[in-house]
Amino acid sequence: MPEPDSSPIPFDNTYVNLPEKFYVKQTPAHVPDPQLIRINQKLASQLGIDLEWLASPDGVAVLSGNLIPPGAYPLAQAYAGHQFGGFSPQLGDGRAILLGEVIDRDHIRKDIQLKGSGKTPFSRGGDGKSALGPVLREYIVSEAMAALGVPTTRALAAVTTGESVLRQEGSIPGGVFTRVASSHVRVGTFQYFASRGDTEAVKILADYVIDRHYPECAKGDYVELLTKVMQAQARLIAKWMSLGFIHGVMNTDNTAISGETIDYGPCAFMDIFHPHCVFSSIDQQARYAWGNQAQIALWNITRFAETLIPIIHQNKEKAIELAQEKLSEYSDYFNEQYQSHFRKKFGLTDSTNDQLIQTGLSLLANQQIDFTIFFRLLTRAANDKDGNDTAALKAMFPDQAEYMKWHQTWQNAINPEESQQLMQSANPIIIPRNHRVEQAIQAAYKGDFQPFHRLTEALQNPYTVQEQYRDLEKPPTPEQIVRETFCGT
Repeated sequence: MPEPDSSPIPFDNTYVNLPEKFYVKQTPAHVPDPQLIRINQKLASQLGIDLEWLASPDGVAVLSGNLIPPGAYPLAQAYAGHQFGGFSPQLGDGRAILLGEVIDRDHIRKDIQLKGSGKTPFSRGGDGKSALGPVLREYIVSEAMAALGVPTTRALAAVTTGESVLRQEGSIPGGVFTRVASSHVRVGTFQYFASRGDTEAVKILADYVIDRHYPECAKGDYVELLTKVMQAQARLIAKWMSLGFIHGVMNTDNTAISGETIDYGPCAFMDIFHPHCVFSSIDQQARYAWGNQAQIALWNITRFAETLIPIIHQNKEKAIELAQEKLSEYSDYFNEQYQSHFRKKFGLTDSTNDQLIQTGLSLLANQQIDFTIFFRLLTRAANDKDGNDTAALKAMFPDQAEYMKWHQTWQNAINPEESQQLMQSANPIIIPRNHRVEQAIQAAYKGDFQPFHRLTEALQNPYTVQEQYRDLEKPPTPEQIVRETFCGT
């Protein structure tokens, strides 16, 4: 294997050293005319990648899959998964190829993966390519999530391919997205081997995950591993919900063991708040609605626990008992995380006024209020000297008397200056609203990437007032509302 510093990308690979049943070696497909759209320069620098080289023709060739750099070992990972509750024993990377791993400047190991890089043995009849729209969506939303403080996979780069892909809406431009993750190990990766009765592989994978992600766990302590993964998911989903984010496809193959948000397909930030809000075109039963995400996370982690049973304890009944004991702790842990986030959003400094959270959210749902704008104005109203912000809040509600009754109780429960400071760190001013993401995608299909670049740049400072981006704060007009989003396959 080449020395880590012998390549413009300092690869230091470990997943390829696992048994070959964990992956298939796969060369990315060649594309006719790759053109760079954007490089995340700050992230590239953090990864120790030569920026000048990355923007060069050779760098763009790597980002498109046309050139394999020294030290890379491209492969498609094997995994299974429950998709909308139904189990598929073999899924795997059907349009993604892991180039390799690097150790970043904080000494954290990261994967570098190409998405939309062509067929693999796991493509299940698909072309393995990506349309340009999903590439831009994932770039925009994943980087916005990082700026919002959400654990997430990251966007390193996006390129066009010079070819079209055929999708339901017709022939559209193709693209390749370069994703960075703490790893791409999923609950579904464990399920792949557990469903085959391959306990040895489950143990190898669990030991790999402990070493890579949870080194504080004692070697072989798989109950503690379950605890760490469960807590990471609870923290993640609580943070999602506090921002009005809906993942859209919380399948077990989209549940990262690292606790990062992964696979931005039919995802969305709510405009009008409602617990049953759902955007995915394929989620007909609202399985993954905003208000269901906490329980779905527990369901997914329970599937993870099932894969660990044979290695938790040699006595199956004892293993089940130990796993169930840990899983029973999820609800309390999640609720602590959820309440903590929403106390900050409402400016509440302790738990004595938690009832205000639920009654406040019920008001938003019942009166169909924009989630982000409400909390933005509530933040300003916390220390409202002239009453203008309180008046603006009141004007949002059709039943103003009901709102003002709640507002007065809330005002009496907060400390104006201290609460406002809390709220400013929890309530973003700007989010990647669906209609703005869609506008950026549609402009890009016509060759204009300026809306994409502008939106991406605005979202890097979501908690800061940015006068030049005031227009991006606005909710959609009725004709701009995006009611469904779609996955990229």
